[in-house]
Amino acid sequence: MTTITLIHPDGQVQAIDVGSDESTMQAATRHGITEIVAECGGNAMCATCHVYVDDAWASRLPAMSDDEDALLDGAAAERLPTSRLSCQLKITPDLVGLVLRLPDRQV
Repeated sequence: MTTITLIHPDGQVQAIDVGSDESTMQAATRHGITEIVAECGGNAMCATCHVYVDDAWASRLPAMSDDEDALLDGAAAERLPTSRLSCQLKITPDLVGLVLRLPDRQV
């Protein structure tokens, strides 16, 4: 297991465990993180698992697909340069300690 950090809209910081090859969306929903709605169940079809990647981590993530990019244009919360879909962020050993900020809304 790997630990990542989620920062809630109210500033609360929460560390959660993520299994090997699990997406950050799967881990967040498994831990009951209500700010991740995940309506499509992780199929990259809805943008309700939108997160903001901490600036220190943004360049360390795999490139965004065209589909993810298009979906983020329709996200409920403001799209920022570090916006990603958490269903597309699979945890690998080089992402230990990843920090994600949760938007104030998903729908």
